[in-house]
Amino acid sequence: MTAETKTTYTLEMRSPGDLRPVRVSLPGLRIERMRVPLPEFNKFLHTVVGYDYRWGGRSGWGKDEWTAYASRDNLHTWVAYVDGTPAGYCEMEEAPGSDVEIKSFGLLPAFIGQGLGGHLLTVAVERAWAPTGDGGMGATRVWLHTCTHDHPHALRNYTARGFRLCKTAVEPANAPIPSFWELVEG
Repeated sequence: MTAETKTTYTLEMRSPGDLRPVRVSLPGLRIERMRVPLPEFNKFLHTVVGYDYRWGGRSGWGKDEWTAYASRDNLHTWVAYVDGTPAGYCEMEEAPGSDVEIKSFGLLPAFIGQGLGGHLLTVAVERAWAPTGDGGMGATRVWLHTCTHDHPHALRNYTARGFRLCKTAVEPANAPIPSFWELVEG
């Protein structure tokens, strides 16, 4: 038996002019940056958005790891709300040299298929490129990883917004994880 693999894609955007924005009009839609670190909320978003796609890397984290991660000054978490309900999020990390990495991005299952993913990605990338004096991150490059464990339309959304593929790697697959409900119900 051969080991299961996944394909990981590294994509980047090198100029604000590369962004191909898309907007959606949903009643009660707002996108806000979390100003107060709340590791429990970051964990909730990561778990709920990623459980169907076997998102790895943080499943063994406890309170200390989540607190250290979410409390960093260089991490910006943007949350999309529809009528007050969390609908999706984007975590972006500023790195030395003004690179901005999109660490996590996705929608809660109830909001998939409404065009919100393209809109949220547009807003997040605009914030990454915006000058720091305007509430942005002053990026000189915006980049991310996605893989075949992500939503089937994730790669298409990234390239449609102007991200370009710069690296592909075949790696061991993430281990299967319990569903969100199995995690919650114990």
